[in-house]
Amino acid sequence: SNMGNQLSGGEQQMLAIGRALMTNPKLLILDEATEGLAPLIREEIWSCLSLLKSRGQSILVVDKNVDHLARICDRHYIIERGKTVWSGTSDELMAEPDLQHKYLGI
Repeated sequence: SNMGNQLSGGEQQMLAIGRALMTNPKLLILDEATEGLAPLIREEIWSCLSLLKSRGQSILVVDKNVDHLARICDRHYIIERGKTVWSGTSDELMAEPDLQHKYLGI
């Protein structure tokens, strides 16, 4: 019964994702969907993304959370100043901690 502007940040983000999914998109694009949210809400969003992937939804996620991305993504691309500086699989990304530190600040 609340209006959108009366929702918490996490509720607003979940509403935005839900609204996007109602259009039955071929590709769902999320840009830092968990940024600034409480840890429990972040976990819920990552769980939902995992479920969507298991159901065949194509998803493009822009985020810095390598651990969560590695669990749900097939491919990773690191872009710096508009150029792809690295691409590979989750296993390849997790095997390169220096790369993560250099580009992702981890």
